[in-house]
Amino acid sequence: MILAATVAEQGLSDRLLAWYDRNARALPWRASPGTVPDPYKVWLSEIMLQQTTVAAVKEYFLKFTEKWPTVEALASAPLDDILKAWAGLGYYARARNLHACARLVAGHHGGRFPETEAALRELPGIGPYTAGAIAAIAFNRRAAAVDGNVERVIARLGAIETPLPQAKPAIRDRVLELIPAERPGDFAQAMMDLGATICTPRAANCLICPWSEPCQARKRGLTDVLPLRAAKTAQPLRRGIAFWVERDGALLLRRRPDRGLLGGMMEVPSTPWASERPSRPLDSAPVEARWRRKAGRIEHTFTHFHLELEIWRAEERIGHELRGDGDYRWVPMAGLAGEALPSVMRKIVGAMTRA
Repeated sequence: MILAATVAEQGLSDRLLAWYDRNARALPWRASPGTVPDPYKVWLSEIMLQQTTVAAVKEYFLKFTEKWPTVEALASAPLDDILKAWAGLGYYARARNLHACARLVAGHHGGRFPETEAALRELPGIGPYTAGAIAAIAFNRRAAAVDGNVERVIARLGAIETPLPQAKPAIRDRVLELIPAERPGDFAQAMMDLGATICTPRAANCLICPWSEPCQARKRGLTDVLPLRAAKTAQPLRRGIAFWVERDGALLLRRRPDRGLLGGMMEVPSTPWASERPSRPLDSAPVEARWRRKAGRIEHTFTHFHLELEIWRAEERIGHELRGDGDYRWVPMAGLAGEALPSVMRKIVGAMTRA
């Protein structure tokens, strides 16, 4: 149960909302004052914004809503089309969950998103933060939408010195205390904007912050160090070899399995990615060929590991049959830009086409 804000907390909320009314960011998914938010646009933007920046998302959001203006249109689209449109945004499980969620909403909820956090969390790809954001912004529910920006603002406001992620429960509780009975959706967006534009990671602009006076971190000179974070462990390193094969102006690509990392995306065929360099790499080559290693290597960092890939190019085909049971496809070089290639594969394409 969310209790009503106290008088002091209501004062904080009122200050923030007054600031927001003057300084709200104009975002393509945000409803203009006096209009009702579109739950589809709120949901789509929140899924896109997971682990991604506003600047990176804007163009993708506009492209998606132009091509698929409703949840029903998105649900009826082939998954491969969605993956292609998503390429470059990263964290591709989001795109698969996006499609699965759209189909569920269109097919089992009559095209209407549930209004409560609990019901929203039953949908694919929607976790605690996203459920809170959609419930607050789309349906004006008193729900806590706590992202990284909000964590930073609240940690500084109360000078919370417990490191993240251990401080998350206390921060969420504080947000719930501050949510006003009126305009909870605007309050959620105001918190996001405050963290994104004023209470930023490296340069808190306390002079123009609506919460400067009550901010405990400012009073104690802690804005540059809060929020504290637990020490990160070193990321493991994985290695592999990618096999570049061309034929008549086309490149050989392979579709990754639907489940797992980069599920359903197209890739330049490679060895498995493992902690040790493969001892028998040609066992994984898609064709028999004379191979030449390209100088240098491709590096890419995923959430949980760092990847180093060598690139081997087929100089001369010996066998003509594709090996293994992979889902291979020859793609014209001129059409690579339109393929659902994840960022690490686009790095390979860039390195080879510049060579």
